[in-house]
Amino acid sequence: MLGRRDQKVRVLQALERAIAQFRTRRELWPLRVPADPLPLDDIIQSTLAEDAARFDPRSLRSRSLLHFTWDDETTWELWLIALPNGLKVYCDSDPLESRILATGRRDSEIETDRLFLELLGESAGEHFGIGISGGAPQRVRSSIDDTGMLIDFFVDLFEVAGMEASVRDGTTRSDFREDVEHWLERARRPG
Repeated sequence: MLGRRDQKVRVLQALERAIAQFRTRRELWPLRVPADPLPLDDIIQSTLAEDAARFDPRSLRSRSLLHFTWDDETTWELWLIALPNGLKVYCDSDPLESRILATGRRDSEIETDRLFLELLGESAGEHFGIGISGGAPQRVRSSIDDTGMLIDFFVDLFEVAGMEASVRDGTTRSDFREDVEHWLERARRPG
């Protein structure tokens, strides 16, 4: 049986090997992506075998970027792992699974968190093999302090995913961005 630290080191090493296979596409550069989202549990299981059940994948988390909660208590989280080799690994989790969506360099001349969120919003997740649909979440937590960046992300996401009606609060504003600003004021919780 491995100790917790040894388990974490082995999983991080396995992650480094797995993401070495990721490729970039012109529209995503400098981010790299797998052909399909990579289930994190599969990497943990193949790396730790019988110890996998005792390993908490949350111990890999460096930072949560976004956490959504809907009225039915369904959740979705976008988070990252900072690897010792200088890569950020972007992951998402829902109650059923955690997946690896992309990687980016911490020392990139392009701010990879911002780029990742822009591309996620502009494609409603399709660039990264996920689909974001349904209604807007009722609660949002974020470690991102730039409110303007968050509003831009949500405007793109809601327009591309067809969620505008779930954001509007019954008023008739001419600018959807204003609707998103008011929605975010109501939904946002401290990160």
